[in-house]
Amino acid sequence: MTTSSPQNGDLRRSCTRTSSDLAKKAAQFQAAILADVNGRRGAMHGAIAPVHPTMKFAGSAITVDVRPGDNLMIHAALAIAQPGDVLVIDGKGDLGAALMGAIMINQSKAIGLAGVVIDGAVRDYEELCELGFPVFARGLNPNGPTKNAAGRINWPVSVAGVAVNPGDLVVGDADGVVVIERENVEAVLVAAEKKVADEAARIQGIRSGKQLRPGWLDGALRAAGVIADGEAL
Repeated sequence: MTTSSPQNGDLRRSCTRTSSDLAKKAAQFQAAILADVNGRRGAMHGAIAPVHPTMKFAGSAITVDVRPGDNLMIHAALAIAQPGDVLVIDGKGDLGAALMGAIMINQSKAIGLAGVVIDGAVRDYEELCELGFPVFARGLNPNGPTKNAAGRINWPVSVAGVAVNPGDLVVGDADGVVVIERENVEAVLVAAEKKVADEAARIQGIRSGKQLRPGWLDGALRAAGVIADGEAL
């Protein structure tokens, strides 16, 4: 009879994080703005939603890969996480048991985490709303989890259709969650500033009645073959 040895490499205690300064700057932008200027990439499936719509966060990802319905590795992640981190948990979309509830979310808040994202279920909804700590999940379930199965911390994961690497920037608000690759964060934030300014000018044009339709519309319709060359709406 053979026994498996512990896979110590599966638990990586550290990673290169997105800086706290960049995370603070990113917190000024809506997730939608960041998703747009990131090439419309990085937005998680819309099933991942805040427990309460006022919840929002920005921080550096600590990735956690768990077996469905088992939260052992989430407890391990909480033991090594640092203030400003966001736990990004690949719970395989399972809604059969909650992976976190009021106790662990109180712990997350006390540590100083920026938020928690779970592709799975949570519980203690009313307490989580009162606590106000940003929790984004796929759903709710009153069942508690097991604490038996090994997993991975700070390895690449796929969460709600998005690849997430340790240290990536993660931003969430009422619209959902977007992930920006750590090496691209600075360029994305520069583009986000420009987009905010451009959108403010567009909205002002709409409100003033001077720009009631986008200037690019006719050209796009011609390119799509909807209207002929030289034709306009």
